[in-house]
Amino acid sequence: MNWSQESFLKALDFASDAHRGQLVPGSERPYDIHLAKVTMEVIAALAHTREADGNFAVQCALLHDSLEDTAVTYEQLSLAFGERVAEGVLALTKNDSLPKEQKMTDSLTRIILQPQEVAMVKLADRITNMAEPPAFWKAEKRMAYQAEAQHILDALGGANAYLAARLAAKIAEYGQWIA
Repeated sequence: MNWSQESFLKALDFASDAHRGQLVPGSERPYDIHLAKVTMEVIAALAHTREADGNFAVQCALLHDSLEDTAVTYEQLSLAFGERVAEGVLALTKNDSLPKEQKMTDSLTRIILQPQEVAMVKLADRITNMAEPPAFWKAEKRMAYQAEAQHILDALGGANAYLAARLAAKIAEYGQWIA
């Protein structure tokens, strides 16, 4: 195990406080469930990965939506977890000043410039999100989401073979929701 329980718990407490009251979209589950699932994917990948900083990966996984979806600032994140974690989370955060069609490409470009652990978090996040889509999503949106997942896999799959294989399987399984 190359991550510590203390590191995990510090990030979990911070993220849980930041996301307090938020629900997983389309459900009654607290948002912490999403963060836990992404982190579980990262922890599973760490067991298959020799050269990764587990504490960095786990902290980025738990905190990955803190800048995008909460009032947490880069400065707060940097003060609590260091600049490296804050930069990783910032790379995982979509730039809302860009047009929608440019946001993912911009984020992937920034993630590629980060250590592999940040790409691992993005892969794990999409694995987790490749569950049954909301019933109100039309086939076009579902196909676009599947294509975007493939784009993520193509861009970041080299960062971690275990997570790349998991995401490829999820993309294939997602086809059942497009029919």
